[in-house]
Amino acid sequence: MLGRIFTVGGYTLLSRLTGFARDIVLAAVLGAGPVADAFFVALRLPNHFRAIFAEGAFNAAFVPAYAHVRGEGGEASARLFADRIFTLLFLSQVVLLVVAWIFMPQAMRILAPGFSDDAEQRRLAIELTRITFPYLLLITLVTLYGGMLNVMHRFASAAAAPIFLNLSMIMTLTLAAFFPSAGHAAAWGVLISGFLQVFLLAGDLGRHGGLPRFSPLELSDDIRSFFRALAPATVGSMGTQLAMFADTIIATFLPTGALSALYYADRLNQLPIGVIGIAIGTVLLPEMSRRITGGDHEGATASQRRAFEFTLLFSMPFVAAFLTVPDVIMRAMFARGAFSAADAAAAGATLSAYAVGLIPFVLIRSAVATFYARKNTATPVKASLAGIGVNLALKVALMGSLAQVGLALATAVGAWVNLLLVIGFAVRAGYFEIDRSLRVSLGKFLIAGVVLAAALWLTAHVALAQFAQWSTMRDEAALGLLIVVGALVYAGVILLLFGPRWLRSLVRG
Repeated sequence: MLGRIFTVGGYTLLSRLTGFARDIVLAAVLGAGPVADAFFVALRLPNHFRAIFAEGAFNAAFVPAYAHVRGEGGEASARLFADRIFTLLFLSQVVLLVVAWIFMPQAMRILAPGFSDDAEQRRLAIELTRITFPYLLLITLVTLYGGMLNVMHRFASAAAAPIFLNLSMIMTLTLAAFFPSAGHAAAWGVLISGFLQVFLLAGDLGRHGGLPRFSPLELSDDIRSFFRALAPATVGSMGTQLAMFADTIIATFLPTGALSALYYADRLNQLPIGVIGIAIGTVLLPEMSRRITGGDHEGATASQRRAFEFTLLFSMPFVAAFLTVPDVIMRAMFARGAFSAADAAAAGATLSAYAVGLIPFVLIRSAVATFYARKNTATPVKASLAGIGVNLALKVALMGSLAQVGLALATAVGAWVNLLLVIGFAVRAGYFEIDRSLRVSLGKFLIAGVVLAAALWLTAHVALAQFAQWSTMRDEAALGLLIVVGALVYAGVILLLFGPRWLRSLVRG
């Protein structure tokens, strides 16, 4: 499992690095003004639907079902199952695309009501969203192909696919002079990347498993079982995305730049979520599904425990950094071109608020895997909806005094509620145990995080004083020093607290 985690995590890291390059170009070309806000609304709409129906609910229902059919009925049954799901998926996405194109003006009144006072910004948001929305259909096919490949233990192409989004947007943004606006350039980059991602995964699946084809629809027992799992998974995924929709809606009423601050903060917050949380969860779900289908429940539990430990080991440095030096990170990454130091300060404060919930953000995929692997998608929904209720209530309470920082903080608190409830339900069902060994490990990780945070805070103050006279690259040099010092301090503290034997056992396990 470790090798597959590093495969997914490595490609995801490359995706995030090219994503940062994309965001640096995006910040320099778009900045944080009205065109940027219109584009981020256009980007969020298909991304929300993608997260609900594609990567969220669909993966949770499809991967265990496909693994079960493949394990019980063989390749022929699995191929027929995939063909029927492909047909249903394609037709439903085409209908959604047509409806979205026709009713986009009405949808925009709901999604970005704050744009109603600015007719030009509203028109631009509608136009850009019509360009980006077909990306949903394409990325849904990518998700289906990726789920099939993951069950075959082929993770590389699905993990590498998002790199095309970054490269495509960089290409179109560098050619922004040939488009009506920089927002149009970015939107077309999104759409082009969808085709490139489909070609990549279709090629991999065609070589190793065969592409799904259109098939006469028949509601077999396996299809019914899939939809029984899909329905609650959709509700759970929808709850999270509704909270993010709320962020978009509320932020359109906040001062110009709030949407952009949320976007850039979330982009950095997504680095550990993608490289660590999603990568480990992606590998863990088919691993647990395979073990549970084979009756190896103890092995499935052991796999989940290792996933938790890996997740905490690699995510704690991000929590410490985002809480203590978010301003340095934002200035070093994005403060150039149209993106000012004030924009960086607003995004840094938002990043710090997101960091409060980073641990549940990265752990939740591994936590719910124990339910999804057993084809129980209903139980995590209860936890998700409770977290969303807390999230939305806090958004309303905090938006006035803290603006977009309050929105991010509400998201973080809601994530904690969700994770704690999922773990509580798993313990009660006998799927997970919080024993003394785990409690000791949690305490050691907490100590390591506190020590690292103190080291980063002190280093940042020293570095900024030392580099104060530099006219350029001051923040970049400070960030480089923070990375070196942080890596040395964290490695030393982990070795001191856990010892090399624990690290070897974690790798071997």
